[in-house]
Amino acid sequence: MRIPADDEIRALHERHAPSRKAFDLVWTHCVIVCEIAERLIDGLDLDKDLVRAGCLLHDIGVYRLYGPSGEIDHGEYVRHGVLGHDLLRDEGFAEELCRFCSHHTGVGLTREDVERHGLPMPVADYLAETGEERLVMYADKFHSKTDPPTFVSAAAYARRVRRFGADKAAAFEAMRGVYGEPDLNPLALEHGHTLA
Repeated sequence: MRIPADDEIRALHERHAPSRKAFDLVWTHCVIVCEIAERLIDGLDLDKDLVRAGCLLHDIGVYRLYGPSGEIDHGEYVRHGVLGHDLLRDEGFAEELCRFCSHHTGVGLTREDVERHGLPMPVADYLAETGEERLVMYADKFHSKTDPPTFVSAAAYARRVRRFGADKAAAFEAMRGVYGEPDLNPLALEHGHTLA
């Protein structure tokens, strides 16, 4: 499998972003998730280039949620992963790369989650399976594309994920045990985003 370089991934973002504002929001988030993953990867037997590409690609489907008003359709946001998967597949990317999009939402969605909550996506399991997928999923939890964008502490995310059930809280705690907690303060200062 060929892993695309950063400049190729950036060009893909630029091509699919409906506006400069959308590009700046999504691309910056993906770069930050990559920086977080790089702080957590030491000592892990993972493909660093694959993790980097996965981080930079994971949210590319968000562009397909922008409407004519230039705003994201938040009601459909849960679909951004499957939309990104389809976008990358249509661009000819390998399934291993497409999965970073569809398998990073929350701490994983099961087919039961999709059915029980009536989520607007095909009924399937969307769980991170490889170590690389799990690290990208975990790193993504520490930054939010809210307005304004914010870094999210492990404690804040742990509180947030509890509303989705004890199993989701346990899944996050398990990842926390494997990867630890990134030091977000230097990144928050560098990017000028607050830390929740």
